[in-house]
Amino acid sequence: MGPVQVMADGRELTGLAPRHRAVLAYLLLHARTVLSADQLSDAVWGVTPPDTARAQIQAAVTAIRRVLREAKAAQSLVTRSGGYTIDPEWLDLDEFTGRLAAVQRETDPGAVTRQVREALALWRGQPLADVHADYVESARSRLEQRRLAAIERLADAELTLGRHEDLIDELSAHVAAHPLRERLSGQLMLALHRAGRQADALSVARAFRESLVEQQGLDPGRAFVAIEQAILRDDPDLQVQPPEAAVREPERRANFVPYDIPDFAGRAIELDQIAGLGAGLTILTIDGMAGIGKTALAIHAAHRLADRYPDGQLFVDLQAHTAGHEPIEPGAALETLTRQLGVPAERIPASVTARAALWRAELAERRVVIVLDNAADTDHVKPLLPGASDSLILITSRHRLVDLDGARALSMDVLQARDGERLFASIVGERAKAEPGAVLDVLQLCGFLPLAVRIAAARLHHRPRWTVEYLAGRLRDERRRLAELSTSDRGVAAAFTLSYQQLEAERQRMFRLLGMHPGRDTDAHAAAALAGVPAADAEMLLEDLLDAHVLAQHEPGRYTFHDLLREHARATASAEETAEARHDALTRLLDHYRGTTVAAIQLLYPFGKLRRSSIPGTETVPFRDAVEAAAWLEAERANLVAAGGHAADGDWPVHAGQLATILHPYLDGHARHADAITLHTKALEAARRRGDKAAEAAALLDLAWVHWRQGRYEASYEICGRALDLCREVGDRLGESRAHNTLGNVYLRQHEYERADHHLEHTLGLSREIGNRVGEAYALSNLGISHDRQGRYAEALDHHRRALELHRQLGSRNGEARGLDLLGQVYQRQGQHEQARDHHRRALELYRELGSRSDEAAPLNGLGEAARSLGDPGQALAHHRDALVIACELGNRPEEARAHEGLAHVHRDRGGVDAARDHAKQARDLYADLGVPDAGAVEAFLAELD
Repeated sequence: MGPVQVMADGRELTGLAPRHRAVLAYLLLHARTVLSADQLSDAVWGVTPPDTARAQIQAAVTAIRRVLREAKAAQSLVTRSGGYTIDPEWLDLDEFTGRLAAVQRETDPGAVTRQVREALALWRGQPLADVHADYVESARSRLEQRRLAAIERLADAELTLGRHEDLIDELSAHVAAHPLRERLSGQLMLALHRAGRQADALSVARAFRESLVEQQGLDPGRAFVAIEQAILRDDPDLQVQPPEAAVREPERRANFVPYDIPDFAGRAIELDQIAGLGAGLTILTIDGMAGIGKTALAIHAAHRLADRYPDGQLFVDLQAHTAGHEPIEPGAALETLTRQLGVPAERIPASVTARAALWRAELAERRVVIVLDNAADTDHVKPLLPGASDSLILITSRHRLVDLDGARALSMDVLQARDGERLFASIVGERAKAEPGAVLDVLQLCGFLPLAVRIAAARLHHRPRWTVEYLAGRLRDERRRLAELSTSDRGVAAAFTLSYQQLEAERQRMFRLLGMHPGRDTDAHAAAALAGVPAADAEMLLEDLLDAHVLAQHEPGRYTFHDLLREHARATASAEETAEARHDALTRLLDHYRGTTVAAIQLLYPFGKLRRSSIPGTETVPFRDAVEAAAWLEAERANLVAAGGHAADGDWPVHAGQLATILHPYLDGHARHADAITLHTKALEAARRRGDKAAEAAALLDLAWVHWRQGRYEASYEICGRALDLCREVGDRLGESRAHNTLGNVYLRQHEYERADHHLEHTLGLSREIGNRVGEAYALSNLGISHDRQGRYAEALDHHRRALELHRQLGSRNGEARGLDLLGQVYQRQGQHEQARDHHRRALELYRELGSRSDEAAPLNGLGEAARSLGDPGQALAHHRDALVIACELGNRPEEARAHEGLAHVHRDRGGVDAARDHAKQARDLYADLGVPDAGAVEAFLAELD
């Protein structure tokens, strides 16, 4: 609530750059909630993040951890499987919220004044004052609204205590800063009037009216007009009431809102939003999926706001989503509501129109809060809305009521982790405290859905011999999870079934088919393939399902399920779709993914056509350029890997192998090694079950290369040997050349140059024989590496230059960048350090232009080595550190070891023996783990240090 600061022992810790503070602030605004790197990126940059967004987020997290470590609070920032979460020991926003929550229960105005002032004292200026990011404006506005609401609460209490004279200057400053804040202006007018300054009070009223008309074209609300008129007639009721006069018999008022559940947990943001609604008639729609807690929130808010609406709290269940009941007709609902206001039955007319008119007339002079629960759609509630009134109407529905003009909307999401834990513990009791890890598992298995959490907690509460972990174990079985989340009178599956039954037939079918999707989310094109409909039609169906809250959307154009709804959709598909229909739908989806991936890869890697020439592909997503293709691949990467695995495990082994083959250059170029291992292993299993030796060889070759990338040379060698035998058996000359290339690279890393040359010469010959010019270029550059390591610099330069020329002819810019980097290595060994630096720099620039982050570590290390040789240790340190960050992040262990070795030499040159020894030991251990001879040279270096 001011500049973003990390404090320890009364002092501010520095070291966070502006971007780091932006990430820290967003984590703190969502404290104790897991946020993915993509969510953080969207928050910081919005819909147009830079290509380096993910890297910048990771760098920011690293910097934040460094500062927290200095504060001895490193445990506050935790990495989870889905992203990052922070749990600070103390947070000013938590303190502010807690103090104001305590005020809500306080009836003594003196105590209210003291507590609110203590809360406001926590503010240190403009919220997020030193933070610049996409999310800041909206977040700052929300925080400012909470501060103003607290100021208004304080003013009410001070006025009750008769401190109007002391308030005038303070309120004048607030009104000047917020001239359109009606309640503040009214409070200032009252303070001035009580101080005998009627003219000044009316001047404030005129200023407010003029500002409101000029800036918004509106007239003041009824409450403002009432106080203005009371001042004009010098109403004695405006004066401070003496304590004895204030004690009166409480009036009996209508209260038909159901009881507020005692274990209500969380929803602080939503409750603040409701509490911050302005005066006058306010309509708020609360929508969300089944079981999200819409009714509980509306009831809780109605009870909390009862004092603001002294004429009563009304409630009607419209039963649009109640099993076994038809929705309540508007006429019947109007009768219920008017009777709740105390209108005799004989006064209630028969027609809906007349009842609506009576309802509006009765509300005209009243201030009530009305809960219209469980509405079907806009038409269901329109007849129930008041006319001119100062009332609050809360409408809950499973559908977004987008056609309700003038209404504000609040769409509910699942519980935050902390709130889910609080809800679970309030039901279960002490057992929850004993097993916090298992509690979090249960919450995650419930998808943080309030209904599911309540049912799971209730089952545990009534089974004293169960542990939380035992409950979690039962919920881990996807086949029985929904059955576990049910009791005799309610259940998650029953709530979902009702939502499903209220969909039209074509939307039901889309819902079912989406449940069969093997990935986590979908776009309109994939949904169109599943359903066999045009993409435009699929998008309309998806949007309808989104409005019905059976789908969710975390970013534009992409749709996903809540985990429990996904299971329900899958079960519904199994029950209502024939096996043939399910098979056909998945075949269409896999065809779509295969064809579109081929089109995207073709744009990004046009020089690799030889491997993909036999794979059919029909593009279903039109890409205008390589940038769009890359964006699609990144957005769909997890889905493509999941689809490949599903295809391998099911009846589509050919699709599995082809998807793995198509995606190989992309996963390799972006260092997605874990995904590559998963996909290629699945493809290998499918090929072996099918007895397809050619496909088995292809999968083995791709796996061998991934293992080589990760520095697992023995595994790479063993797998590649099997692949080479299979390629020879089936006559796959391209596969043979790839096998020899991988084996040659293994021997290069192990410094066995004669064996490396043997395999690389085979690669070169086979590539030329079959016309594989890409393979020829890489074979030349790899032979150049071997000659370079053997001190045959002229031959090395010749091979690298020929490879570079070939890459340029082929349009392989990645290969061009590699060629420049390898030339730089030769020049470095020859002592031509300026030329080496120039080539490494050009390689790095090209890799960055291509977005090939996985390849940046090598030229960065080269730049570090050149800078050291040129007598620039500061630059050398910077380059090696940058290389180390990237290598660690992407699991590039050879370059990680090289970076540590380079840092060791630079620190030694600068006299930093301890730092040199530390980096050298890490380099030695990495080289030893890789099983390469470089460890010996580092060991000798360490001996020199000692």
